[in-house]
Amino acid sequence: MQRGAVVLCGGRSTRMGSSKAMLPFGPERMLQRVVRLVAEVVPRENIVVVAAEGQELPPLPDDVAVTHDRQDNRGPLEGLACGIAALAECAEVAYATSCDVPLLVPAFIERMFELLGDHDIAVPKEEKYFHPLAAVYRTTVLPEVESLLAADRLRPVFLFERCETQELAVEQFLDVDPQLQSLRNVNQPADYISALRAASFTPTDEILASLTTRNSEE
Repeated sequence: MQRGAVVLCGGRSTRMGSSKAMLPFGPERMLQRVVRLVAEVVPRENIVVVAAEGQELPPLPDDVAVTHDRQDNRGPLEGLACGIAALAECAEVAYATSCDVPLLVPAFIERMFELLGDHDIAVPKEEKYFHPLAAVYRTTVLPEVESLLAADRLRPVFLFERCETQELAVEQFLDVDPQLQSLRNVNQPADYISALRAASFTPTDEILASLTTRNSEE
């Protein structure tokens, strides 16, 4: 199967207080890091970044495509539709992720592709919670995504109900991602600091001061 990937970064980052795509992470910005990790499994020319209209992004490799949400505040299905549409002619399957998983493990992505089988979608499930932005989708699900968007049914679980979906217990990934870091989003400043330290980066005084200022303003 020809692989692709969709990296969503158009969220409002309200809990973080600033764009997560632009957060420093070692020598990179967070979006740059996630794209680099995904590119260990998916050809860079088959990676699509989906941003909000007018959103500032860090420099990305020339062969990584950038597209934009058609409407704001429509959740992951909107970004998924835009990303899959951009990939439809060059990829049969696409791994979807957000930009705020800087500890993403490439072997986790590889395992997701392997476990898709004959299904339309493969999605990790942790107890009752699905991880739609750590899932693999056949590009043929695009009409179903568009139909849900048109009906204003924006929850990814509605797509899973419509398509042949492989639900994968997270325990199936412990051998390749023992701490399941690929499923850990960086949503708040404390998450960001924790992720930096987990990656052996020391938060700079500038970063700490900036996060403290944001928290005091909220």
